[in-house]
Amino acid sequence: MRPGTAREGTTIADTAQPDAVLVAASLDEPERFAVLFDRHAPTIHQYVARRLGRDAADDVTAETFLTAFRIRARYDSGRAGVRPWLHGIAAKLISRHRREEVKALKLLARTGRDPVAETWTDSADDRVTAQAASRPLAKALAALSEGDRHALLLFAWAEFSYQEIAEALDIPVGTVRSRLNRARRKLRVTAGPYRPFDESGESDETAGEAVPPLEPHAPEGDPA
Repeated sequence: MRPGTAREGTTIADTAQPDAVLVAASLDEPERFAVLFDRHAPTIHQYVARRLGRDAADDVTAETFLTAFRIRARYDSGRAGVRPWLHGIAAKLISRHRREEVKALKLLARTGRDPVAETWTDSADDRVTAQAASRPLAKALAALSEGDRHALLLFAWAEFSYQEIAEALDIPVGTVRSRLNRARRKLRVTAGPYRPFDESGESDETAGEAVPPLEPHAPEGDPA
């Protein structure tokens, strides 16, 4: 199933329905979940491709939506939206590839070239693309813990708010702030003048506070 083809068999009215309505309706009419794939698969694929490369993105995107469909009865309509839910599933699947992601970042740091980095140029955000492709920044990203990297890249590449990151990773908003603060501090030291992931619009109430050590958010059981 590819983006752009999922609307076959659904109604025009479905394409205008809110995400939460479609999730609920799909419990009795499973075919209506296809609209969510058509609506959100391109964004999920782009995000995963920037982290793991296009080949892995195909598989992870497909598995993200298969998992979402399988557990759709557990979706909480009070959440900020379907996007954080889907990115949270994708994040747990990305975690299974964490060795490959870190290996690619380290290779980029050493050589300045890597197939995954080439996928970053597809983004409309040329500023982040150009700076993220730098060798010092790749080294800094590779050195982050898995949990900090998830939070930072959801903020910078998925353009999530703190609340959306918290829902995607199933952690408190305060933990999101702590992870972002810690990640930014490490990047400032390692990446030198490059600051593509610094604060941009969110008030940082925890800046300067001591940040307790946190364990990476590892996948556990069925992605949810």
